[in-house]
Amino acid sequence: MRIGVLTGGGDAPGLNAAIRAVVRRAESYGFEVLGIRYGWAGLVRMDTVKLSQSDVEGIVGLPGTVIKTSRVNPLKAPDGLQRIRESWEKIGLDALIAIGGDDTQSVALKLSDAGMRVVGVPKTIDNDLSGTDYTFGFDTAVNTAMNAIQSLAATGWSHDRIMVVEVMGRHAGWITLYAGLAAGADLILIPEEPFRVEDVVAFVERRREEGKGSLVIAVAEGALVAGYKGPLAKEAEVDQFGNIRLGGIGEFLAKEIEKATGFETRATVLGHTIRGSPPTAFDRVLATRLGVAAVDMVREGRFGVMVSLRGEKIVPVSLKEAIAKRKTVDKEHLDAAKTF
Repeated sequence: MRIGVLTGGGDAPGLNAAIRAVVRRAESYGFEVLGIRYGWAGLVRMDTVKLSQSDVEGIVGLPGTVIKTSRVNPLKAPDGLQRIRESWEKIGLDALIAIGGDDTQSVALKLSDAGMRVVGVPKTIDNDLSGTDYTFGFDTAVNTAMNAIQSLAATGWSHDRIMVVEVMGRHAGWITLYAGLAAGADLILIPEEPFRVEDVVAFVERRREEGKGSLVIAVAEGALVAGYKGPLAKEAEVDQFGNIRLGGIGEFLAKEIEKATGFETRATVLGHTIRGSPPTAFDRVLATRLGVAAVDMVREGRFGVMVSLRGEKIVPVSLKEAIAKRKTVDKEHLDAAKTF
């Protein structure tokens, strides 16, 4: 049996651990593995590389993905599905393991509906896939962001500055919330709850009056300012899945705070530093378990599913259920954050 494996969308810590697990498990069953380079783009172009145990030695702790990735949506072209089917047959695939977030899994679902044998593996630092309790990459992103926020808090304290930290998070504020809580941020702003600039200014002034010389504000890149039509974006262009390139909320907020209060305020964008860090032990183990389970699904002939973490178990859920809705921060987590 020949299995293809690809990684789509943004890179995330743990991808190489998952790839390694797919190869090792497949070899134990006597299956051949083809790495499909650059995600869905590689499948259309038939850009593949054979993967064996020697190819994945020592990659479990490496960030990024050894088979590369892209944000290409092959279904944007009218004949996209047909081109994939033709490539699939020419390559000689018996099954495909698609590792990625909601965009990647949405394409996987379309292929599955068209009769191709696909298994999904959830990956996103945003942790916003509803079909699984956690996605690998999230824990690493949170820990990296937490350490950065703590470092910025220290320099802010030394100078009595207001520090605004912009963290990745387009639609869901999980990274900002977890990292902000863990690092002791004074204020956390996420997409799930729009904020008013005047309320942030009032908060800063009140805390300064109470004797707090420095403050740290953690804000997700997709946080919404009340009264604005949408999140701040660096440019109007969108990728092939319709996502705009976000950025600028941290600098915008820092300028507004300094202008309204006169307090020295600095903005820092963590950006891709939290995406490209070496994976934590949790992410390495989770990615490994998911990779193993994906190959087991192929062996058992269970397709159209995404392997997911539910409690302590790895279980299959339908691709349709996996991407039915985005998992955003719930009221319980929001209430906990407001306590601090």
